Amino acid sequence: MIEESITILKGLQYPSGLFAASKKEVSTGYNKAWLRDCIYEILGLEVTNNINEVKKAVWALFDVFLKHEYKIDYAIQKKPEHKHQYIHARYDPITFEEFSEDWGNKQNDAIGAFLFKVGNLEQKGIKVIMNEVHKRILQKLVHYLSSIEYWQDKDNGMWEENEEVHSSSVGACVAGLKNISDLVVVHPDLIKKGEDVLNELLPKESKTKDVDLALLSLIYPYNIVSDSQAKQILKNIEEKLVKDKGVCRYIGDYYYNNGGDAQWTMGLPWLAIVYKQLGNMIKYEYYMKKSLEVMNDKNELPELYYANSLKHNENTPLGWAQSMYLVAAVK
Repeated sequence: MIEESITILKGLQYPSGLFAASKKEVSTGYNKAWLRDCIYEILGLEVTNNINEVKKAVWALFDVFLKHEYKIDYAIQKKPEHKHQYIHARYDPITFEEFSEDWGNKQNDAIGAFLFKVGNLEQKGIKVIMNEVHKRILQKLVHYLSSIEYWQDKDNGMWEENEEVHSSSVGACVAGLKNISDLVVVHPDLIKKGEDVLNELLPKESKTKDVDLALLSLIYPYNIVSDSQAKQILKNIEEKLVKDKGVCRYIGDYYYNNGGDAQWTMGLPWLAIVYKQLGNMIKYEYYMKKSLEVMNDKNELPELYYANSLKHNENTPLGWAQSMYLVAAVK
């Protein structure tokens, strides 16, 4: 199963290094590359020691930022007033061009995720910062987060929806800034502002969402919440969002809503990872078993199952979900 999942994930990587969110042939648009999905997809390859693919993906992401460096420069000079002025979330995986249509492009967590992973890999001795150009991009991304005032910036969040201040976005930026503070200049106050807002918001995701699957990111991979905060997040998610074939993103989710909230499979291995990290092996085994149960006959984890049905959607496999399974199985 592990070897198959590695093969599945590698099959989603383009020659450029970027990953498709799902199969390259799907008609849903998931053949495109998301900054965030690329970061989450490399997690499974990293834990299985497929380091060449990891490095290739990170270098490709550096190249994406380099191609759009002029845009980062504009945003640093003046806080963006319009969505299109933000760093976009999705790119053509071959040309690295932005997709111009409105897609909830204010996704600050994607920038935090990139900074986090670059710093994390460097700390592990996996060298991904290869030259001064890479360092320049990192430093500019720090200035970018400062300019947009990430700690109080209403972004579209992990699910690309309502503009609010999201705990998962603020937390990703805090984790990213912390992880690269030894590599480039990060003013401590820039981190503290995020931490203060995070502690005010938690355990909520935002003013309108008390519970959200995205909050798991603050436990894994970012590991920036206290034990008590982690336990409250988990309690809320398990009581309100965990279903038989996956985890709802939040109460009242309208995406693929077919008489009820769709059930996202990636939530199951994600919960397994978190419980393993917290030392609860009984819960870990429980969620690993459920993860295996929702794989299709090709051992793929779909994006989601429709509510009250055995049918999953076309975005199969979801690279993010397959990667989470690998982390849960190996880490």
